Amino acid sequence: MVIPDQSRNRRNPSPAPCLAVLGTGSDVGKSVIAAALCRIFADRGLRVAPYKAQNMSNNSGVTPEGLEMGRAQIVQAEAAGIAPHVDMNPILLKPTSDVGSQVVLLGESIGNQTAMDYHQKKARLVQTANDALDRLRSDYDLVVMEGAGSCAEVNLLAHDIVNLPMAEYADAPVILVGDIHRGGIFAQLVGTLDCLPRHFRNRVAGFIINRFRGDLRLFADGVRWIEEKTGLPVFGVVPWYEHIRIDPEDSVVIERPKTVAANADGKPAVAVIRIPHISNFSDFDPLRGVTGLAVHFVETPQDLTAFSAVILPGSKNTRFDLEWLKTSGWEPRIADFDAGGGHITGICGGYQMMGSRVCDPDGLEGEPGATTGLGLLPVETVLQAPKTTTLSRFSWDGIDGTGYEIHMGQTRSHGGKPLLAVHERNGKAVNDTDGCAVDHGRAIGTYMHGLFDTPALIARWLDAMGIAGIDVPAAGGLEAKMQQYTLLADHVRSHVDMQRISALVKIQGKSSEIAKNQMANHSVKKPS
Repeated sequence: MVIPDQSRNRRNPSPAPCLAVLGTGSDVGKSVIAAALCRIFADRGLRVAPYKAQNMSNNSGVTPEGLEMGRAQIVQAEAAGIAPHVDMNPILLKPTSDVGSQVVLLGESIGNQTAMDYHQKKARLVQTANDALDRLRSDYDLVVMEGAGSCAEVNLLAHDIVNLPMAEYADAPVILVGDIHRGGIFAQLVGTLDCLPRHFRNRVAGFIINRFRGDLRLFADGVRWIEEKTGLPVFGVVPWYEHIRIDPEDSVVIERPKTVAANADGKPAVAVIRIPHISNFSDFDPLRGVTGLAVHFVETPQDLTAFSAVILPGSKNTRFDLEWLKTSGWEPRIADFDAGGGHITGICGGYQMMGSRVCDPDGLEGEPGATTGLGLLPVETVLQAPKTTTLSRFSWDGIDGTGYEIHMGQTRSHGGKPLLAVHERNGKAVNDTDGCAVDHGRAIGTYMHGLFDTPALIARWLDAMGIAGIDVPAAGGLEAKMQQYTLLADHVRSHVDMQRISALVKIQGKSSEIAKNQMANHSVKKPS
């Protein structure tokens, strides 16, 4: 399913205004607030585009052109009712180690760089980021910009290309988002302002306080104190929610998962091994939304016997994470689970790890060499360029689905049977297969991200994993996501002063008829 994009190639007589959503730290909710604003302004009939100059995340996706960009800006584009484009995230950093990342520029990998190397070359990329923003401003009515981490990292401020310097380039007012749930909201907001040079501090127009639990009336004095102390308005206090599911930006939300007891709540349980360089973990969000199924991310080795299935997720450093499975104690646990008849699924890097060997002759993900796999599937992988990035249409036992592939590896099978039939990649018809299945599907692997976006495919996977009696949702994929974006927009709109925020960028809602026509862009269209 795709969103028809009718917004590009409409040149504005003057650059569109920008609104910047920056944060007091990582994981305070910038991405979600930006997505909500994209949807709210789009609901008014405006052509809205998201933008984040530089994103550091292993949670990525593929555009209709077959190019790679950060998952958060894909979510925001979907919320705005438009197709994602790499201009919305011109620079993507995908960490491969504690000190290095793969650099993706305008959707294409340009290789791995250490943090120091990238820092020294970053100035050259500023123009690329600026040009991408300029193109968006000429094509849309409003650009909602998102920052990264804290906007007040004083040691990095001189070379920052995503927070306040980019807001200054766009002449964008800044909404500063803080997370009250983690505590210290007063220090978060006031401390951030105090760390900023005056010219950057003056760009901050006000605050949104996110993730409030409890009675909002009890925080009224807190709002007054913040406004009196800073002289800036609190545009809203957004309550914590449990009823909305939005793809998270990065793996911060699943860090340090605890050991869990499978079936503690009586539900069939699925374990997703939280490997160090986990990527595209949002693959499993549709499973987490299935009533009657428990999905747990697990990091510390534990007995897997009580789990109905185990999933090995994608990785940005397959050989490192494969070695981690061996040295951390996971390998014998997985082997015991397999020997006991357990069901195991590998996605992308997890699929590669399930094979007999992973070779990296050119050192694409680290030191050149080869690592023995888990031996669960009769496949062998060689990591090699160029990187595969495709939007794909496929089927599993006659059940159609759409997904995407992002990988450096080429995997060859010497047994088993293909899991999927692939019918189309990046709009071109193909007659290909993907993945591998053995032992009547008890162990399966695939490169296809988005396998669980189609309800009928969730049902097929549950059957393959031997999990019965589970009702899957009626809606899936983009249709289900659009419902969540509506819920998110309603939630934020009811707790934030959108009139004051609109005034920051001098935007008023369009006529109801124009808005009605624009909302056609929110409809879901199946590819032909």
